[in-house]
Amino acid sequence: MANLEARCTLDWSECSDEPDLVAFWAGDGPKSPFRLGTQEVDWHQHVRGQILCVENGLFHVRTQAGSWLLPPGRAGYLPPGVGHWVSVSGVSTGWSILIAPAACAALPAQPCIVAVNAVMRALVQRAAAWADPGHLSVEQARLAAVLLDEVRCAPEGGFHLPMPHDPRLLRIATVVLRQPGERRTLETMARAAGLSERTARRHFQMQTGMSFGRWRLQAGLVHARERLADGAAVAEVSDALGYAHPSNFIAMFRRVFGEPPGRYFARHVTCCQRP
Repeated sequence: MANLEARCTLDWSECSDEPDLVAFWAGDGPKSPFRLGTQEVDWHQHVRGQILCVENGLFHVRTQAGSWLLPPGRAGYLPPGVGHWVSVSGVSTGWSILIAPAACAALPAQPCIVAVNAVMRALVQRAAAWADPGHLSVEQARLAAVLLDEVRCAPEGGFHLPMPHDPRLLRIATVVLRQPGERRTLETMARAAGLSERTARRHFQMQTGMSFGRWRLQAGLVHARERLADGAAVAEVSDALGYAHPSNFIAMFRRVFGEPPGRYFARHVTCCQRP
């Protein structure tokens, strides 16, 4: 059964005509249409465009245009034919939409991150339960059209974490991601990776579009958003990130997002919770 579902998923990803979209709700079980959990999927591409979203854990997508680490509540969009490499870590729930090339004409021409709202999520969940997405009823076709409208109108999610592509810089970035409270200097980590601090600093700016200090702060915020969305206490997250006191973390969070963590998640995370 699992193999059959995997073949169906592959067939839909390579189908260039109707239906306009096919949705999949996935997990880490053997019968999931696409497996999550912790794994890597080597470079590949699809005829259809693809929206990818996870509801917990981390989702890393690498394309020729850049490399992105997606936190819960954000979805990555890959246009048709764009080669990509995927890594998921500790993900138990997520979803995907495969969109026909013609229906992608109104979507961005480059890979990007989009915000997910409650309507989009609910429609994906409904569409993923359809027995035969290739033959929709009139009511299902209307819902599919609304879902496409939600995708087209979704604002691009400005909060993202570009990843460097140089293997030595990627080694430094991985240390920060795995140990968000790590406070070793860039000089120390660059030396361990076989680089001078000056070279590492210059190439980090070139490859990610931001300074290492800014990137490190943003990496900490990605971790904080994930932990807080999963219900971790502010004090626990603050300590994991190496802040001397929770008030310092709250002040930083407010400076970046315009409001403290409690208020932010009361407004933004509701759509990412199961009904």
